[in-house]
Amino acid sequence: MKDLLYRSLAAGFQAFIWGGEVKGEENLPKQGPAVLVANHLNALGPIAVVSCVPRRLHPWVVSDMLDANLAPEYLRWDFVERQLHLSMPFSLWAAKLISKISVPLLNGAGCIPVHSIPDDLCITFDQSIDLLAQGRFVLIFPEDPNQPLDPLFGMSPFNKGFVRLGELFFQRTKRLLQFYPLAVHALRRTVQIGRAVTFNPFAPPVRERLRVKWALENMIHEMLAGMDGNVYSGVLLPH
Repeated sequence: MKDLLYRSLAAGFQAFIWGGEVKGEENLPKQGPAVLVANHLNALGPIAVVSCVPRRLHPWVVSDMLDANLAPEYLRWDFVERQLHLSMPFSLWAAKLISKISVPLLNGAGCIPVHSIPDDLCITFDQSIDLLAQGRFVLIFPEDPNQPLDPLFGMSPFNKGFVRLGELFFQRTKRLLQFYPLAVHALRRTVQIGRAVTFNPFAPPVRERLRVKWALENMIHEMLAGMDGNVYSGVLLPH
């Protein structure tokens, strides 16, 4: 049922919200394990990737979004007030209504909860490694919300913590894990898939996390720039 729900959700996003295309599909393997890493663009990035990447993905999602009790408050300030520009009490009413639909959909589609409490992050990593060991695709949007957006790319710098999946996967399976950069371009309605960055479990861990994080971030920048010489994620550049 989860796969059927996921495919239905992706088809609905593509038909009614995104309506875009994917390029570079040949860079993705037919089967996992693999980690897909994309720029966020608020709610648009996840919708775009799920809509048009033809693989069954398991996205990382803020854990509050998967909890019926916590989702309304999270949606109120993160989505309804910031993006829909509604104020109280209308924002809370709208958030409660949205959460009644979004919570069961996200849980049913097999999303992975990302916990804000550091001690609980092991749950996120354990679930991710379990899925990767089954040959699945995990989708991550690792921008740091506490960092400012780059005005050229519409992106914040990535956190490096997600790269620990490479270490943990190797410990579990003795196999190398590949990370694929995805560039979501809002104006072009395009998701571009780049070539894989392979985690090296024999390098010093902190240095390797930084290497992979920087490589993916720079590749996404380059793909966004390559889609249109004067447009980066919807921001026009001077000649």
